[in-house]
Amino acid sequence: MANNDKTMIFSIADNREESVKSMLKTVYQALEEKGYNPINQIVGYILSEDPTYITTHKNARALIRRIERDDLLEILLKSYLNPEHDKERRNG
Repeated sequence: MANNDKTMIFSIADNREESVKSMLKTVYQALEEKGYNPINQIVGYILSEDPTYITTHKNARALIRRIERDDLLEILLKSYLNPEHDKERRNG
């Protein structure tokens, strides 16, 4: 029987952030598999919003286009500037 004494917290923002991170990891891996420098290609995409910087391998181009550029930058900056926040969220 489950312990129902603890109140669960649901956050759409947290779920969206995890979804974006997952998509970004897939894009990164697809670029790496095709022999590109993933960081350079993703930066090129962010700066120009030109999807041709991203390969179509593993549907990476379609995935990255589903992410708003503002959201992408916000999540990247949060992860970079506050890595402890990410660790705390993962560990619960």
